[in-house]
Amino acid sequence: MDRVPETTAGTRIGVVVVDDHAIFRSGLKSDLGPGIAVLGEAATVEEAIAVIQECRPQVVLLDVHLPGGRGGGGAEVIHGCSRLGSDTRFLALSVSDSAEDVVAVIRAGARGYVTKTISGAEITDAVQRIASGDAVFSPRLAGFVLDAFGTAAVASVDSELDRLSAREVEVMRLIARGYSYKEVAKALFISVKTVETHVSAVLRKLQLSSRHELTRWAAERRLL
Repeated sequence: MDRVPETTAGTRIGVVVVDDHAIFRSGLKSDLGPGIAVLGEAATVEEAIAVIQECRPQVVLLDVHLPGGRGGGGAEVIHGCSRLGSDTRFLALSVSDSAEDVVAVIRAGARGYVTKTISGAEITDAVQRIASGDAVFSPRLAGFVLDAFGTAAVASVDSELDRLSAREVEVMRLIARGYSYKEVAKALFISVKTVETHVSAVLRKLQLSSRHELTRWAAERRLL
């Protein structure tokens, strides 16, 4: 895990680069335009969460498949940084162009997903757009999402999720993945009692009776 002083960013867009290959991180940093300042970098889930929380970048360039943690890769990093809210946005960057990987990381909270074949000019543009609040997808990947779910299915899932608060969605995903209440509390920096309250609210709003049903509900909608 490497970090540079945040003051070097100036008025530039501050980013953190997360990838388990040092050569790729080095190449990516050299390709970024002068309007972008790299505040830090990381190679594992744990390192990424730590450096992102310390540097608080505007954008995180995040590999989808990372070692460490509970095996959740880039999605786990996003969940681990949830307390930063919308101040930090995530752009997934991967060699994978599978619909499953795309949807999983977008559901976790990433604002975009591009493949590693992207050029330096394109990644610079993508970072700028993500920082301004846009969503960015490689055209092929956006098509995969629609092909995999269909616009009606996406709308249906979004409608169900709209019943939940942002925090309830975070808790729901972790519980559905098998996290204990204590582990959820630690990941989200809240008390176990608060986790219990959120789980009860989620089950009530989704009309489910147990965490087993919640896991099945999330799995059927590919929200894990």
